[in-house]
Amino acid sequence: MSQLTSESSSLIPEQHRLKMERRKEVQDQRVAKASRTKGLIVVNTGDGKGKTTAALGMVLRCLGHGYRVAIVQFIKGAWEPAEKAVFNQWPEQLEFHALGEGFTWETQDRDRDIQKTREAWEKGLSYLRNPEFKLVLLDEVNIALKLGYLTVDEVLAGLADKPEDSHVILTGRGALNR
Repeated sequence: MSQLTSESSSLIPEQHRLKMERRKEVQDQRVAKASRTKGLIVVNTGDGKGKTTAALGMVLRCLGHGYRVAIVQFIKGAWEPAEKAVFNQWPEQLEFHALGEGFTWETQDRDRDIQKTREAWEKGLSYLRNPEFKLVLLDEVNIALKLGYLTVDEVLAGLADKPEDSHVILTGRGALNR
């Protein structure tokens, strides 16, 4: 009995090795077929916290890979965001712009809020169209859309202008209500 057990246990690692060898061949074929690099458009929306935080995780990942990244914050900007201080460690890779003047219920100046949103959108477009930037984060742009400060059509047109291999993240509440 011990001889049988010994023989079957020696077959198991060999069977596993052969199985993994076949799996590697299949995976290598899949990777070879999927060699086209394409960028993603990610929308982080919903109630509660975590939308910007999730996007900033992707920003860190891109910075870690050595890519150039741009962050344009809509609405935010009346205060110095804590994340901006952290990201100062990548001055050659990261462009960070907080271009709002605070939440609209605090500013209470619709015309000024629209003007600041337009400035942020133009800045965002310049990065969206620039192939040097592999990731552009448009933080709280969904709020600007929800409030009517930007139109869905102009944002979709801007996204259509991005290079094929660049990624864009749009954050903010209310994207599902459009």
